[in-house]
Amino acid sequence: MPIQQISTEYIAIDHDYCFGKPRIVETRITVAAIAEMYLEMGQSLEEIAVKYDLSLAAVYAAMSYYYDNREEIDRHSLETDGIVEEMKLRSASSKFQENWRKIRSER
Repeated sequence: MPIQQISTEYIAIDHDYCFGKPRIVETRITVAAIAEMYLEMGQSLEEIAVKYDLSLAAVYAAMSYYYDNREEIDRHSLETDGIVEEMKLRSASSKFQENWRKIRSER
């Protein structure tokens, strides 16, 4: 009997969504976000699925995709983090931020 290969697609990459980062189909939840919640924040895959109303299969597919493409996803996340930090340094403080700093330093 021949082997029948079956594949269900849960991960999408579209340059018009999430800056082209791999994400769960029909959501804006990236594979990197799922991996961070699971690996760094200690949430179970079941908790993530319930919290974000995702199928458990989609969450497991995200982690599978992450492990298959770990270097690229981690590199892209680090680059994005660097861009965000650079933008923070270049942007002027808002009145709220200035007042908040004053309040915090008075304590």
